[in-house]
Amino acid sequence: MESDQVITVGVLTPHAATGPEAELPDLAPGWVRVAVSRTRPAASRSARAAGGPTSASDLRTQAGPLALDEAASVLVPGVDVLAFASTGSGYALGYDEESALVRRLRDRWDVPVCATSLAAVSALRSRDVTRVSIVHPPWFGPSLNDLGAEYFRSQGFEVVDARLADLPDGPELIRPAMVVDWVARQLCDRAEAVFLGGNGFRAARAVHPLECRTGRLVVEANQVLLWSVLEHTEVPVIVRGFGKLFDDRQPDGNTMKEN
Repeated sequence: MESDQVITVGVLTPHAATGPEAELPDLAPGWVRVAVSRTRPAASRSARAAGGPTSASDLRTQAGPLALDEAASVLVPGVDVLAFASTGSGYALGYDEESALVRRLRDRWDVPVCATSLAAVSALRSRDVTRVSIVHPPWFGPSLNDLGAEYFRSQGFEVVDARLADLPDGPELIRPAMVVDWVARQLCDRAEAVFLGGNGFRAARAVHPLECRTGRLVVEANQVLLWSVLEHTEVPVIVRGFGKLFDDRQPDGNTMKEN
């Protein structure tokens, strides 16, 4: 592997919980480095437990230009791409405002920029999905869960259901098998795909077994963020074992590296 083939992803997030810095290298070991810059420290015990701010107003504040530019300045120019890793912030902003955020960061820092919720929409559209089931971790709460459903509806998807998973209320307590079992038992028959939202909801290793069990496309926050990173950087890395989203992907280029 040539050293210049390794992608360095600069993660911007308001959340304290470990998320993309664990899952992105796990998805593509040896091919992805992650540097994280948080827009603020967790301010309270509840925020630490849940991985950071979860109210819509707080998430919007932490996605403001000043907060993000300060965080990005720690990472650039040492990264190949910036990734805004906050599913809930995308919901709080809405699709159009999140898109504007990505454009502004790209123009300001002159690097490709991805965002989780935008990536989920793009991935589902790339597979011609129209009916989606959304699953969030319990710490999202009803308000963000509802905002998530509205986010996807605003982009023309039929959200057949949006649920808070009945799982332990802490990222470090959740295991992939728990996610597989709960989602498979609750999944609506009409859903063509499932989105596991939340970058602190480390469920990437649930994707493949859940697809095998349900026969549906499964898209997970950090998995789809890496998919978007690879689409934007065009580095020909083939990711295996983390769902149909990657199995169906055919990178451009003469050399396709497999992890």
